[in-house]
Amino acid sequence: MATFERAKVKRILGRRKGLSKAVLELAGKETPAINYDDLTGEIKPGDEVIVNTTAVELSLGSGGFHIVHWNLTRDSLSIESPGHIMKLRYTPLQFNCLSVEEKASGFKEKLDGFSDLDGMPVIVGTLHSQLAPAAAVAKKLAGGKARVAHLMTDRAALALSLSDTVAELKKKKIVDATITIGQAFGGDYEAVNIYSGLAAAKAICQADVTIVTMGIGVVGTETYLGFSGIEQGEIVNAVHVLKGRPIAIPRISFKDPRPRHQVVSEQTLASLGLAALVSCDVPVPQMDKDKLRRVLEKLSDVGITTRHRVKIVADDGTLEALEEFGLEPTTMGRSVVEEPEFFRAAGAAGYLAAQMLENKE
Repeated sequence: MATFERAKVKRILGRRKGLSKAVLELAGKETPAINYDDLTGEIKPGDEVIVNTTAVELSLGSGGFHIVHWNLTRDSLSIESPGHIMKLRYTPLQFNCLSVEEKASGFKEKLDGFSDLDGMPVIVGTLHSQLAPAAAVAKKLAGGKARVAHLMTDRAALALSLSDTVAELKKKKIVDATITIGQAFGGDYEAVNIYSGLAAAKAICQADVTIVTMGIGVVGTETYLGFSGIEQGEIVNAVHVLKGRPIAIPRISFKDPRPRHQVVSEQTLASLGLAALVSCDVPVPQMDKDKLRRVLEKLSDVGITTRHRVKIVADDGTLEALEEFGLEPTTMGRSVVEEPEFFRAAGAAGYLAAQMLENKE
């Protein structure tokens, strides 16, 4: 059951397109919250608001803040959009947006003329934290010339504006364009599904490389199939169908305390060993011999080394790229120093993408 409480806005911590971060007073205590300005309108100090407190009460790490549900200081709210595609359909927060498939967007003819991805490298991750290293390496190794698009799926957070990572990557011009698909929203472009989203990346964004991940807040369970990231295999299939070059980031960890995520996550094994029906490139960064042996054994146990093109990347350049761009990503609270193999696997995907672009020229 969802829980809602009345609170008062004490101060605004910051704003960016579509999102405000605030401190609320709730039950006599100050607490952090976010407000989606495009859904509930802007808030200001002194406003009385109703907030969804469910995530905080469940002690969720990635959702440990309240979310403004309605601003009681206004009697009505109207946020206009020219589009007719509904997102958050049949919920109290359903809204219309202008999707690239609609004639009014001005992009329909480009999509109608789209034939295929023409070998475009498409990096497919399972966690939002893989986005920054993959984008940074691809951008750096391509000499800053490659256009990098980020396509965010709807398997986790639906609002792209929630991501500090995307905001930073856009500001530093590491990511040139964003696309949100399905029920996800807030990208530079909206698309109905993964196929039209990839087509938009190529035909509208003119991307040289596209990186597909979900947003913040991946869902995982202690079952082999019950996790959000199994979409990785499905997306690999879609990229292949559209004649792109799928590159799947393996989730590698030697610090995660949960057995199912150690060495190579079971989620990678299920996504690439079961859900992916076609071959893709799977980059593995060079590492300590014993660690590398354990990684390859895990991949081999479910047939990934024979079904896919597992490539050892000796000099992925991840740490240098992150330092050059001033990026400090974390995964499950762990930094690049604590979990280098995780981030280097994502960076190695960026390395392969840049290599593909170079070979194509």
